[in-house]
Amino acid sequence: MNWAFNSSGDVNEMYAAGLLRGMLEIPSASYQERALADFLAEAMVDLGFQTHIDVVGNVIGVIERGDGPTLMLLGHLDTVPGQFPVRSEDGKLYGRGAVDAKGPLAAMICAAASAVDFPGRIVVIGVVEEETPGSRGAMEIRATHDRPDALIIGEPSGWSSVVLGYKGKLDLRYTVKCPATHPSNPAPKASELAVECWAALVDLLGPDVGHDVFARPGATLCQLNGDLTSATADISVRTPPGFDVDKLVRELHERLPAGKLEVLNSVAACRVGRANPAVRALVSGIRRLHAQPRLLVKTATSDMNTLAEVWDIPMATYGPGDSKLDHADNEHIMLSDFLRGINVLSIAISELALLPVGSDDKVSSAPLAERSLRCPT
Repeated sequence: MNWAFNSSGDVNEMYAAGLLRGMLEIPSASYQERALADFLAEAMVDLGFQTHIDVVGNVIGVIERGDGPTLMLLGHLDTVPGQFPVRSEDGKLYGRGAVDAKGPLAAMICAAASAVDFPGRIVVIGVVEEETPGSRGAMEIRATHDRPDALIIGEPSGWSSVVLGYKGKLDLRYTVKCPATHPSNPAPKASELAVECWAALVDLLGPDVGHDVFARPGATLCQLNGDLTSATADISVRTPPGFDVDKLVRELHERLPAGKLEVLNSVAACRVGRANPAVRALVSGIRRLHAQPRLLVKTATSDMNTLAEVWDIPMATYGPGDSKLDHADNEHIMLSDFLRGINVLSIAISELALLPVGSDDKVSSAPLAERSLRCPT
């Protein structure tokens, strides 16, 4: 018997915890994911996947078990910088990426390997550069892969919660140069103009701007560098569904007396309905583990936004881990929650085996207000 499996074909708990720990021990800050991709490619081969690493560095594992539906499980390899020692303590596993998002990706790999009765094709992908403005890994997947029949994105939702949607994101850069002058000269200085750009943006977004409500935009002044002659401001705006990005950029540009305003990245908000088959499958898994499911929307952004722009299919985001620990110096995951997450995903995979294959309208059975909503472009 393969030591990774028990007699029922499930990946055992020792192997699952060991896989996650091995992932945590490999630093994988954005743009430095190759060592982790190599590790997972080898691990997935041992679990029965056909694997390869694509041209941008995404690791892709495929299990073919029949002509049924194609299910894609997609998480990200990269973390923010700041590796710290991996350790186990009081049932918790500490390490950079434990929740964001190596824990969810490890759970997906284990659940997919255990799905011995799935009648179709399961594709598990670890993408690069999710923590960067360009989301290069997810962009490559949507450009080169056929649309699956369902998609689950691996991000920390908490083992008993499912994420229905995310705000969009608009990344802006304002640069300005001014002639050298004395500080007492009343002429505008570059640093002052950069500050005025931020103030103009906040004014345009209105008095209710903030990150605490899904239906309202929120803005962050990510970086400000400048002196009297040159300045740069990097600004990120989180946008709700239906937000007019072009109008905001146009009106902000009109308020700037000098300098250059660039759009570095723009991705629309997305949200699916409660009746979405991917949501229902995950909710079923949570209920089978005797918990009351929570359905969430997030004010951040994920690769769900990137893929929802082009794939109008059943999708949802799910993964064990407390998102409040994202990027934290004490980032950790409860191993019991990690194992529950594998079980929830295993049940959801079984439920999604009943999806139609290659249908043009995979969510039409839901009421209109509850259907999977394609993000506006």
